[in-house]
Amino acid sequence: MDSETLKQWISLIELKRESLVRLLEEPNLGTLRIDVNQALEEIDDLIDEFNRTFPEAG
Repeated sequence: MDSETLKQWISLIELKRESLVRLLEEPNLGTLRIDVNQALEEIDDLIDEFNRTFPEAG
């Protein structure tokens, strides 16, 4: 996989991350809130690692 494809995937992930943020605002999320928080942490870690690996992309 080339770096351009990775950049496109990361951009898509960043856009979809906002959906998880909005989901956290729902009052009736219950225990699913833990999973959503975990997913956000992992997405943030992935984005940080990508930016460290490809600093010119950020």
